[in-house]
Amino acid sequence: MKILVMVKQVPDTATRIRVGGDGASIASDGIKWVINPYDEFAIEEALQIRERLHGEVVVVSVGPQRVEEAIRQTLAMGVDRGVHVKTDVALDSYQAAAALAAVARQETFDLILTGKQAVDDDAAQVGPLMSVLLEVPQVTVVLKLSINPDTQRLIAERELEGAIEVVELPYPAVITAQRGLNEPRYPTLPNIMKAKKKEIRVELLESLGIDVVPKVRITALTEPPARPVAKILTGDPLEAAEQLVNLLHHEAKVL
Repeated sequence: MKILVMVKQVPDTATRIRVGGDGASIASDGIKWVINPYDEFAIEEALQIRERLHGEVVVVSVGPQRVEEAIRQTLAMGVDRGVHVKTDVALDSYQAAAALAAVARQETFDLILTGKQAVDDDAAQVGPLMSVLLEVPQVTVVLKLSINPDTQRLIAERELEGAIEVVELPYPAVITAQRGLNEPRYPTLPNIMKAKKKEIRVELLESLGIDVVPKVRITALTEPPARPVAKILTGDPLEAAEQLVNLLHHEAKVL
């Protein structure tokens, strides 16, 4: 079984994000870049499927030179090889999906796994857009996945508000992973050493025929307003409660 895992490199959630000089992008200096956390669940699921059914796991990622570090990390987790779609252009969700879909057509696949969303833009669009471009079925926000290779069908469970939805579908298909699908593994020292010798194929974005004119354009970014200094209420509990109600009513205006 051949599984493609689409991975995005994003700023670490602990990194303080600053608006760049152009006012429409983030300042990239001083940022620690990591694999998108939801994509880690997709990687782990692909590795577990390969362990059960054999086959190949290929990671595909789009971005500048630094993305190679993220791909190497997935290889150290046990992925067989990687494809780096190299570009310094900031892509919107449709462009990223189009680039990933183009690589998927080249590679051929039985299953595509990716995170339900990237934690930098929270768009949650790339997975569904890929399924449309590739004309294959999809299930999003998956918490459990089982595969029947004899019938070439998947059974996916996804959480709804107050319920669990069970979807059966044929593959090839696109699945987006939710937290709780599994527990991602850490790279082992032997796999870290092996990762240095594994293949990363570089594909230039221009060679895929992707239109670099975005369909979505960011016109401005602004930092959130500074939080006011916290007020600590002390003294008699009854008086403190009265002060709290007064503050919630007159200042916070939530009562």
